[in-house]
This record gives sequence, C-alpha cells and structure tokens, in this order.
Amino acid sequence: MFCQRWLERFFPPRTLGQRGEAAAERFLRRRGYKTLARGDRWGPGELDLVMLDRRTIVFVEVKTRESADAGHPAEAVDDGKQRRLTRLAVTFLKRHRLLEYPARFDVIAITWPAGKRRPTIEHFKDAFDAVGKWEMYS
Repeated sequence: MFCQRWLERFFPPRTLGQRGEAAAERFLRRRGYKTLARGDRWGPGELDLVMLDRRTIVFVEVKTRESADAGHPAEAVDDGKQRRLTRLAVTFLKRHRLLEYPARFDVIAITWPAGKRRPTIEHFKDAFDAVGKWEMYS
C-alpha cells in the first residue's frame, strides 16, 4: 500500500488522453510514419502529434473516449477546433521553416473502455482541409 502511494506520488498514472496519444503514435509509427513532435504547445493551443508520412507533414488530432455514449470521438473536432488546429499548424510550419512541404490534417479516434487492455483505433486520413485565413495548400 505504501509503495503504491509512493509510486503514484512520484509517477502519477497517465490520463486517458495521454494513453490515447501514446497509442495513436505507436499505431502510426507501425505504419511507417516518423514522429516530428508530440504535445507541441504554442500560445493557447497544442498539437497532439506532428508526424511525417513520406514527405508530407501530418498534424494529427487524437480524441480518446471511454465509450461513444457522448458521440463518436472524431465528432469533437468541430469547425472551431479545425480553425485552431490550422492556426497552430501554420505557426509550427513557420517556426520550423517547413512552409515548402505539403501538409495535411488527420484525426485518430480512440475508444478505450475502462478495464480493457487495448483500444479501438480509427484513423481518418486527410480528415479536413485547413480553414480560416491561415489556409494552407499542399
């Protein structure tokens, strides 16, 4: 008991979202993607994963839920979220001088019921186009 409390104090358990992002990264790496960044924070937002698929930079939004009771996880990537992700993606490309590379947005929807060892992972490739005044063209 003491040991468990000590471990949790210094090594807190990962949240469902953190476990989902790690699972999504493993899923994509097994398919040949390379990781460029994870949890990239800039201003008021965060890019979950930035991956490289051959020569295309892929901005991956990961949505993890225990169930679909409140709707499919991918439904959480609404128009407002797409605008914020577009803004963050353009900022990332500018910061790293990568504007000349093609880019796209993917969504990974994960359903991971409590007590299950493995989640259900759905990959929506090229899930949406860049939106807003920060539009990108690939």
